Amino acid sequence: MTVNKKLLIFLSTHLIIWTLIPSVTNSNLPLDTIEALAWGSNLDWGFVKHPPLSALFPEIFYQIFGPQDWAYYFLSQLFVIIAFYYVYLFSLEILNNNNYAFLSVILLEGIFFYNFTTPEFNVNVCQLPFWAMAVYYGHQCFNKNKAKDYFILGLVMALGFLSKYLFIYLILGVIIFYFYFIKKNNFKIIHFLPGIIFLIIIFPHILWLTENNYITILYGLKRTGETKVFLDHIIQPLTFLSKQIAILIPFFLISFFLIQKKSEINCNYKNDNLIYLLVVNFAPLLLIFLTSLLMGAKIRTMWMTPFYLYFGTLVIYFFQNKINLNNLKNFYIIFIFFFLFSPLLYGYISITQKDKRTDYDGSNIAKVVAQEWFKNNRNYEIKYISGKNEWIVGNLSYHLKSRPSWTIQPLDDKQMCFDKNFKVTNNEKEFCISDNLITNKK
Repeated sequence: MTVNKKLLIFLSTHLIIWTLIPSVTNSNLPLDTIEALAWGSNLDWGFVKHPPLSALFPEIFYQIFGPQDWAYYFLSQLFVIIAFYYVYLFSLEILNNNNYAFLSVILLEGIFFYNFTTPEFNVNVCQLPFWAMAVYYGHQCFNKNKAKDYFILGLVMALGFLSKYLFIYLILGVIIFYFYFIKKNNFKIIHFLPGIIFLIIIFPHILWLTENNYITILYGLKRTGETKVFLDHIIQPLTFLSKQIAILIPFFLISFFLIQKKSEINCNYKNDNLIYLLVVNFAPLLLIFLTSLLMGAKIRTMWMTPFYLYFGTLVIYFFQNKINLNNLKNFYIIFIFFFLFSPLLYGYISITQKDKRTDYDGSNIAKVVAQEWFKNNRNYEIKYISGKNEWIVGNLSYHLKSRPSWTIQPLDDKQMCFDKNFKVTNNEKEFCISDNLITNKK
């Protein structure tokens, strides 16, 4: 079987399994996906918590598929396998071997960011293809020096930044390499092109930020937690470091089964390819570690989702002389174990635990709300939903046939509104939503 066929089978199988398992075992979409759909019902250049792209893509899928849960699990896996594909392309450029490039991709199944957590489409998953593409096209720029690659690099960096601000850590990593590269080579005006494209694309979002008092940046800072004591500057980065090591244990275990030969590691540390590979892998990690160290900030585990996309390439680069491509039986056994164990564990947890967000009875609640509403408002369609709790209002927006738009602003009469107690109100009736029940208080 050719490597291309192996890659196609792997990507297709990953896509099918991780679309099917949550579609069958979950009763409701996860929290972040519902939030994204709530924002998507009223698209803007930014939202309370995040920039706009994580809402745009689910809304596009809603316009195509409607309230079909499987479509949003499929969307999430589509982003994952696109990222995998660009990891393969980049690895092929760096390693110059189809088999090594393929191994660089499947090693990522040992990192739970690329399997167990992926059914929930959110800002972290949204970054994945743009992170992978930014690394690939960054390499193409200095390697081939074509204008189209510089243009695409600026485009994907902007799209990544508009997915989540943490993308800036990769951008800084690429910039660090380019300072090194430009120092070795003559500066050319084309080196400015990615930055110009980036600024043009994000400009509307910057305007939105200034008009909304930088609300998303303040939310991100709030999520890092307040530094209470000086020890936070030590405890938080060490906690961050220990969590990353724990997360990568399965990855290192799978990698261990690749190393078979007793040969020396032969690397040219002056090679630009290796320097670029080291920078895009470790510069973002080092920068976020320094953020935690200097600010005493708490770095949440899921924020690291895209940071390890090229760890497989890095491992293969260093140990390629120790890999026997003709004897990978044990490696494939351990790989298949993790490849199947992760979705089976996800399905088991989804079925046996009944207190999760994905067990919320959003569809039936929306039906009851619609029935009660139309008893006295037959001439008025539900067009808007207001409230700060995107989970409650997002579920109604998603499940109601009229697809009402979510807004955080108070609404007028004859529209469906949620106040701080999550009440459905109009002039004549009041309904409370609590514990999946709707009771007529009048």
